[in-house]
Amino acid sequence: VLIQIGANFANDLYDFKYGADADDRLGPTRAVQSGTITASAMTVGIAVVFTLAIAVGSYLVSLTGWPIVVVGIASILAAIAYTAGPYPLGYNGLGEVFVILFFGFVAVCGTCYVQVGRITSLALICSLNPGAMAAAILVVNNVRDAETDAPSGKRTLAVRFGTGVGKIEYVALILVAYAVPAVVSAEIPWAFLPLLSTPLGVVVTRKVLRADSGPLYNRSLAATGGLMLVQGVLLAFGIGLGG
Repeated sequence: VLIQIGANFANDLYDFKYGADADDRLGPTRAVQSGTITASAMTVGIAVVFTLAIAVGSYLVSLTGWPIVVVGIASILAAIAYTAGPYPLGYNGLGEVFVILFFGFVAVCGTCYVQVGRITSLALICSLNPGAMAAAILVVNNVRDAETDAPSGKRTLAVRFGTGVGKIEYVALILVAYAVPAVVSAEIPWAFLPLLSTPLGVVVTRKVLRADSGPLYNRSLAATGGLMLVQGVLLAFGIGLGG
């Protein structure tokens, strides 16, 4: 949670510095761009949050050893490199790849490792669910901002290939997320529970495909986040019942 907060703070700061967040922003209010917080204050906030993350991580390291050091350092570096540094990941079309990697594989498999001392095949498969859903949230954000991202040099996939391709990408990610419980249920029958949210998934996907303005995309963004929460809870609950 702390690393996620730090990543959001860093995105807020560096999107402002690089001009991606301007007065014509369509998304929710950004703190630095709106003047709510100064850039220097946000910099301090980033340092404080990541320091707290290191403190919590140190406890996990004492329990499980050096692999968590690698996970923590990689996560903090990726959080900053997403919008900062000589080759910002989010500005070069790599956002989805790293979101799937860190919100999916690193988060789920890292949690599994801390709790059971190893990474299981089940954790590897299940990591695709939150990874794909988190990437879908990013896609909505990128499709919404494609018109304003291009002038600032933010070359997301939606900017490179168009918003139509971005929406196709969104559908593909949703299908991947739903494929996970379908596959896992072959071994753990109760893992089918996320499939019960399919009607909600259809509604949310239609919202995204039909969105054509900032407010509609923002509502679709929130709806996708809600779908991710529902799927995650149902998948965890189903695996728990099957365990």
